[in-house]
Amino acid sequence: MDLSIVTTMYNSASYLGEFHARVSRTAQEITGDYEIIFVNDGSPDNSLEVALSLYDRDEWVKVIDLSRNFGHHKAIMTGLAHSRGRLVFLIDCDLEEDPELLQNFYIEMKDSGADVVYGTQQTRKGGFFERFTGNIFYKVFNFLSNVPVPKNVATARLMSQRYVASLIEHRDREVFLLGLWTITGFTQVPFMIKKHSKGSSAYNFVRKVAAVVNAITSFSNKPLIYVFYLGCTISFFSVIGVIYLFMKSLFLGGFLEGWSSLIVSIWLLGGLMILCIGIVGIYLAKVFSEVKDRPYTIVRQIYEHVKKECG
Repeated sequence: MDLSIVTTMYNSASYLGEFHARVSRTAQEITGDYEIIFVNDGSPDNSLEVALSLYDRDEWVKVIDLSRNFGHHKAIMTGLAHSRGRLVFLIDCDLEEDPELLQNFYIEMKDSGADVVYGTQQTRKGGFFERFTGNIFYKVFNFLSNVPVPKNVATARLMSQRYVASLIEHRDREVFLLGLWTITGFTQVPFMIKKHSKGSSAYNFVRKVAAVVNAITSFSNKPLIYVFYLGCTISFFSVIGVIYLFMKSLFLGGFLEGWSSLIVSIWLLGGLMILCIGIVGIYLAKVFSEVKDRPYTIVRQIYEHVKKECG
């Protein structure tokens, strides 16, 4: 098979018809041997029913129905694992990224010889807060991580099968795709695109913070190292303080007054201790999750047309 197109569905019913028509037209300009894989990530609307109606009408459509909602990144990895094409085009079906990008990416891949052509934005879409927090995320992540990632990367990307095969070898239970895309390596070429806004993001502030924590703790041990250095620094200044108070009491007499400063110091050190224990706890929780070796998605059913082999 020449081409696989992979997309995930979550509250996507209103977009599927137009997405299918546009991506099919674009795929047919490249090859007549392709597949469109819809992964239903436990969508609460009728996305599955719409996808199955497309499946009934189009022999090139394949539908993977997950047993529940596992999350966007895990659903993507499941779809990629079931792709069979020499080239694999990944894109969200909400039409924020134009399906016609497939043609642009295909030309760029042929010209550059790269294994991956991925979409990137000049500036993030959304309001000031979304752009500001996005920039902060990349700065913090690249500061803490040993594997810097490119900024403002979109989902849309065209990949070789050898790259995809290497990508899905990662079996992280807490999937941070941008990091996995980067550490997989191979030759990757950015392609400037413009994303359309189709409404507010599904990620609220709490989910964004959780995503940042997951990303950093999945790809960096620097927070643990910084906790160690913080402990050493506090211990050093504490010893200096004890020596100072002892010498003052020995030669000048009396004790240092100021209960307010004492209480504030206790609260400060107590808060730092809880923070440090919390950071260690996050890493322990990740170890706990990984060693159980549970599958990161469960497939309820696969709807696929059986095609006869030629010859």
